[in-house]
Amino acid sequence: MKELLIKTHEAWLVTLMASFMSKDVESKRVLNDFSDILFRHFTWIEKALIEDGIEYDYNRDTLPIKVDNLKVIVTNIIDRLNTLELMLPLVNRDALKFRLQTDWEYMKYALGNVEDEEVTAFDANREYKDYNLTKEATDALTLFLFEESYKEYELIMIYNYLKAHSNNDYLNKIFQILIDESFFHLKSFAEMMAIMGILGVPRVIHKSLYQVEDVTQFLKDGIDEELAAKEQCKELSDAVAKDSDELAKFFDFINYQENYHIELMNDALKHYEANK
Repeated sequence: MKELLIKTHEAWLVTLMASFMSKDVESKRVLNDFSDILFRHFTWIEKALIEDGIEYDYNRDTLPIKVDNLKVIVTNIIDRLNTLELMLPLVNRDALKFRLQTDWEYMKYALGNVEDEEVTAFDANREYKDYNLTKEATDALTLFLFEESYKEYELIMIYNYLKAHSNNDYLNKIFQILIDESFFHLKSFAEMMAIMGILGVPRVIHKSLYQVEDVTQFLKDGIDEELAAKEQCKELSDAVAKDSDELAKFFDFINYQENYHIELMNDALKHYEANK
């Protein structure tokens, strides 16, 4: 079951990355929907491991995703789903086993019908749409996207782990909001990276980051990180403002969203301290 969790994690992440590569609206929708489903599979398998008292972590293999054609990565996803199906006998819950099996069967069928297309998400053009960004603005945007896409993936996994191991409904509602927000940010940043030809898979997270022993300190550190992220967004907005009003407004938008994240984390901190 631990191996099934790892392979589901990898299949989810590759499918998510493939959704950013596609320019076709329907293919992108299918890949994005399937990545969302695979993430839910991941959380259900994780829940079963916890119920069975099996220790696990979020370690995984590095994932080579650089392709020239979408069909190559789609075939890779189908191969991954075939591998997952071979592991179904490990699942000792009939309802979960049936759901996983039927989902994977349909996914393979639907993916087999995805149209091929050229992939430019790795051509390193470092241009965003038709904006003539200065080298300074381009460098700042490139660095920001790499750092923040990893941070958002990291936050998804951290909050998911905390939620999976918490029986506090109040905290779990906050953790779920933060997971959803990080998914939106990750998808937004990765779409920009694909347009600029610099798409990359976030690096593997060390277990010390999500196997949190001091929740109070974690939340305090998280608030500090959100404040730092706000500053980065403001700096980036300023850097691109003269070249692109759209980009400047987008990063202001992200910056303002961080305000509510900080409020949620302060709320979680107060609730945790009052109830521990």
